[in-house]
Amino acid sequence: MNPSPSSAPIVSAGADRDLFDQSALSDLAQRLVEAAKRAGADAADAVAVRGISQGVEIRDGRVEESERSEGDDVGLRVLVGRRQAVVSTNDVSGDGAAKLAERAVAMARVAPDDKYVGLADPALLAKSFADLDLLDPDVPATAELERRALEAEAAALAVKGVTKSGGASASAGIGGMVLVTSTGFHGSYLRSSQGISATAICGEGTGMERDYDFTSALHAADLISPEKIGGSAGERAVKRANPRKVGTCRVPVVFDPRVAGSLVGHLVGAINGASIARKTSFLKDRLGQQLFASDIRIVDDPLRRRGLRSQTFDAEGVAVKKLAIIEAGVLTSWLLDCATARELGLTTTGHAHRGVSSSPSPGPYNLHLEAGSATPAELIANIKQGFYVTDLIGSGVNGVTGDYSRGASGFWIENGEIAYPVSEVTIAGHLLEIFKSLVPANDLEFRYGVNAPTVRIEGLTLGGR
Repeated sequence: MNPSPSSAPIVSAGADRDLFDQSALSDLAQRLVEAAKRAGADAADAVAVRGISQGVEIRDGRVEESERSEGDDVGLRVLVGRRQAVVSTNDVSGDGAAKLAERAVAMARVAPDDKYVGLADPALLAKSFADLDLLDPDVPATAELERRALEAEAAALAVKGVTKSGGASASAGIGGMVLVTSTGFHGSYLRSSQGISATAICGEGTGMERDYDFTSALHAADLISPEKIGGSAGERAVKRANPRKVGTCRVPVVFDPRVAGSLVGHLVGAINGASIARKTSFLKDRLGQQLFASDIRIVDDPLRRRGLRSQTFDAEGVAVKKLAIIEAGVLTSWLLDCATARELGLTTTGHAHRGVSSSPSPGPYNLHLEAGSATPAELIANIKQGFYVTDLIGSGVNGVTGDYSRGASGFWIENGEIAYPVSEVTIAGHLLEIFKSLVPANDLEFRYGVNAPTVRIEGLTLGGR
């Protein structure tokens, strides 16, 4: 990846050092837990979340919108026996902590019993916190964000065939969390984020087509340059000009990396501990079974350095670790928090996520499907007729049955080559069959929260004209 040039002003960490100081949030979380214990809670944890974001949107060389928001929110979870309550606020001043705790305990006392609730086993709590390099100390000023967006738009408009801009944007932010529990855990992290996006349009009237590209990273140095993002958006739009329709058929389908990660997302949704505990997943009886070819490996890695979703502990304070959820094609694990693990008679995998107003629930971190050995061109080379997907529309995936049906656009493959753009089609199949036939290419890049290389799927039904 190429660093974005930094000719415009940058705000140093010294100028915004209060944004990086979580001591007040830590003190508040500690006070809330102590107040909950005094109010009669048997156990409690408090989470304090910091969010700072700024963004600029431009169109036709002019700023359309510039905004900034800052906020700290806190949530308190209390347990009285096997009863639980969660309360949240963004204003705890004066004796507010005591009142919030009293209210939470009163709510818990009238809540229904839940034999699976409870704090994490202290033996599972994180004891050390690796430096994952999650925070860029240089916060871009608004002028710098404007420059990035303007350069991205200019690059898109410079592509031959682009007729107008769909807009461009640049953003930056800081997000962080403090977690304190009555069992003695105290952890915190801060994570920066920066992004650039551009949309380009080609054609006129009803013949217009659009496409986009974007980059996101924790550090400015890891962003793809605005010129490349804008140029890519323009080139993608131009390639989509004058799309054709195709008839209904059953053909191999190749997923562009931009959309291939969605298949990993469907897998992870189906192995979420909450779905398994409720028996609402088509994979509920598939643990330990072969779902993919024997060379397929899918990894969730919360400890990836500068990863978009990296962190050293989960929302219950449990130490996290790299986990191959698919190893040699075999499903090895569910994604569990403490409650779903107890319900299933297992141990948490450290995948608890939580907002200030909700109890923990399982979710992934940095997911990726490992690359294969073939190039994307080699995956396509022996396809006589097929479909290359670049965009998916809608969410027609049934997590209970595994049925898959989504609107799509992309390009027709003919005799091993990309032939012409195609729009307004539906691709359909079953996720078990999709997983079984999936073949990855060798072009994996870590650009998103869920990453995958180009992948080929056999025998999907294409619904056309």
